[in-house]
Amino acid sequence: MSEVILSVIGTAQDGGLPQANCFCENCKRAMEDPRFKRTAASLAIILPEENKWHLIDATPDLREQMARVQMRYAMESKLMSSIFLTHAHIGHYPGLMFLGKEAINSHQLPVMAGAKMKKMLENDAPWSQLTALENIDVQEIKEGQSVTVTSEVTVTPVLVPHRNEFSETFAYWIEGPNKKVLFIPDIDRWDEWDVDIKEAAKEANICILDGTFYSSQELANIGRDFREVPHPLITETMELLGDLVEETKIYFTHLNHSNPVLKKDGTLRKEIEAKGFYIADEQMELKI
Repeated sequence: MSEVILSVIGTAQDGGLPQANCFCENCKRAMEDPRFKRTAASLAIILPEENKWHLIDATPDLREQMARVQMRYAMESKLMSSIFLTHAHIGHYPGLMFLGKEAINSHQLPVMAGAKMKKMLENDAPWSQLTALENIDVQEIKEGQSVTVTSEVTVTPVLVPHRNEFSETFAYWIEGPNKKVLFIPDIDRWDEWDVDIKEAAKEANICILDGTFYSSQELANIGRDFREVPHPLITETMELLGDLVEETKIYFTHLNHSNPVLKKDGTLRKEIEAKGFYIADEQMELKI
């Protein structure tokens, strides 16, 4: 049985930490201390024995995230074998631009996307240049239809409700030889999904879930309206899934720059961990 590593290479909400034009406490700390910085939420599936890797979401931080993967796993200059996209919000696909002729100039790199997102990437500039020049090969994937990454790893898209201005939004089941992972970096509300999150979490060994906000007060503190950017609150998710933590490891990712759980040395992080939940950290490895 081959080793398969799920590497957490980004954990921030789309705008990263620090976020542009923000001088909140967390952002100022990240400006002053690079160790506090976080990049946009992303995962890499590492196949050490095959000397290959696959990417989930091409973030604006792709250059840094690629370098981390390539250097950590001795794959310098080794491009990912494929990219799976969740949706067309700014933290999840603009990294594709680095595959173009101005930078990497990749050739027919497989990019897995839903039908609406495939159409956008093929028809709308500047992404259409990537497809016209065959830097990427956009392949349509459909809900519930597994994509075989290797004989021991499959990735299966699942539609979730989100603000779908330009594309559908996928979550992913990532199944390795030993463990099954549910990755949902973005969703509007658990009760708007036609799947019961509790039943889905029971099916998983590991969940990596949308933890954008700890409370609605965070956005009010920086002059934004929580209703404009719906996400399930960490507190709500813990109430829903609290009795599953013995059987399923549950991590929160996609953390907004305002989120108080970003402070590893804070009491809130300790309280969350005391309840059996975890905050995803960058370069964390999960053997699946």
